[in-house]
Amino acid sequence: MGPDELSSLAGLAPVISVVTIAAVGGWVITTWMRIRHGYPLDGAWGQAIYPKTSTAEQERIKLLSQENAQLRAELGSVKDRLANVERIVTDRGYQLTNEIEALRVSDTARSTKQ
Repeated sequence: MGPDELSSLAGLAPVISVVTIAAVGGWVITTWMRIRHGYPLDGAWGQAIYPKTSTAEQERIKLLSQENAQLRAELGSVKDRLANVERIVTDRGYQLTNEIEALRVSDTARSTKQ
């Protein structure tokens, strides 16, 4: 290695160090954010390091998933019922019935005043 090669290598040293520091800093920040938000950490080969799920936790996840499915089904049925109620209320026949009842009530109120 001659002096020219060493001087060019010395010029690249700051760039290499900045890239290395940025990569390590990015890895540290990513790991910190994953821990902070509860995401599992992975090892070098993709195996889960933290948090390890126990049988009880897996059972709880299964129960919560079932409850979530039940609640979604119930919400769907409530939405269907609400759509039917809205259809009935906005129907012209329903409005006509309310208008007739209002006239009856006002007519009986007038007749009782006389």
